Amino acid sequence: MSEPALTSADLAAVPLLTDLPPAVYDWLLTHGERREYAAQQDIMRPGEPADYMMVILQGGLQFFRVVNGQREPGFRIEAGQISGVLPYSRLRTSSGFAVTTGPTVLLVLHRSLFPELEQVSPELVQRLVSAMSDRARDETRAQERDEKLRALGKLSAGLAHELNNPAAAIARAAQALASQVSQQPAFLQALVQHCPTPEALALLVALAEPAAPENRGGFTALECADEEDLLADWLETQGVPDGYRLAAPLLQAGRTRAELEPLAAVLAAEARPIALAWLESQLTARCLLHDVQEASTRISTLVSNVKTYSHMDRGANYAPLDVQAGLESTLNMLGYRLRERQIRLVRDFAPGLPPVRGQVSSLNQVWTNLLDNALDVLPVGGQLEVRTQRQGEFVQVLIVDNGPGIPAEVLPHIFEPFFTTKQAGEGTGLGLDIAQRILRNHGGRLEVRSAPGRTEFCAWLPVLN
Repeated sequence: MSEPALTSADLAAVPLLTDLPPAVYDWLLTHGERREYAAQQDIMRPGEPADYMMVILQGGLQFFRVVNGQREPGFRIEAGQISGVLPYSRLRTSSGFAVTTGPTVLLVLHRSLFPELEQVSPELVQRLVSAMSDRARDETRAQERDEKLRALGKLSAGLAHELNNPAAAIARAAQALASQVSQQPAFLQALVQHCPTPEALALLVALAEPAAPENRGGFTALECADEEDLLADWLETQGVPDGYRLAAPLLQAGRTRAELEPLAAVLAAEARPIALAWLESQLTARCLLHDVQEASTRISTLVSNVKTYSHMDRGANYAPLDVQAGLESTLNMLGYRLRERQIRLVRDFAPGLPPVRGQVSSLNQVWTNLLDNALDVLPVGGQLEVRTQRQGEFVQVLIVDNGPGIPAEVLPHIFEPFFTTKQAGEGTGLGLDIAQRILRNHGGRLEVRSAPGRTEFCAWLPVLN
């Protein structure tokens, strides 16, 4: 059974083809080719030539990207839309799959006929070029959004670890603190029964404040162990039955035998064990409170970094920005990876840098891509340098690593979209292309120099006038 012939009415139902002269419809019907496909049929595959403009007359197409060796849904087009290669498009090969969503009918036009089409209908070519511009803009936005989500996904595991550490520290400290607090009433009752003098109580209370870190002796690990043994022995001579249990916390809080001897001298012998036990409990509680405060401050700092990094408290408009603040928040977000790989981080931030005009979230995506790439190639124990400086009317951000360098034959291609030297499944090849586009949208640019042992990416951003 022969396929039904296409008519001008079929083409006029497509929005981009409406209200064209009859001669244009006749030309399209004469030079185009009707194709019919079954449901779920691949009509494009990665690497195949992209040679045809496709007018969807019936059915639809689902496009898929290939990410990590797997198909990921891209965009979908339905009947009445035009896809494929359009006039002036530089697309030469397909980068993904196109699969029919149901029984599908297309009118396809080979790209070699575009010059003739421009002579037949400049108006139609103008419409198609405008549609291509809209499509390219939407695709660019989608790529940038997807790449940012991938970057955030890579950060999430490290961020969870960063948050888990202080949260676990708070839980441990709270449990230990509860144990210390529960002993206080019994200690107080036993201490009062021995009626210490006001002088002894004053000295006891004064010692219950942990010494400042700089006043804690500065012992080496071996010296600290010796001091702990000496203090434990002295505590037992004062009638303390578990001197070794009390010695470590007392010494950790900065209370040495030399400081405790005056207290013992003003206490009755029977009051010393309970007074020293009360003192250890108070000092331990104070140290635990300090741990809780430090851990909660760390969580607050991380939350603040996430807020700055993700631009949660501002709109998407361009605004005056402090470049170094964005770099710091990004470095903090990557803190776990830096420590995990024992990377030596060198900050060299120029003082008094002027602000730039930009979008925090976009620029933070640039810093993430550049820093993440450096961490991927650095060996364990490598060095990463982040430097800022002013160069004329620009602020420069330099990210330098002492990794193996970028091969000379690869260097000219690293800003090309989908070009990657990473193993399959480890990268999309879009990170540097997107970083370059973001900086150009900010009026700047991204440059690279590389040799074995030193790779330097330099981001230029114009200062705010």
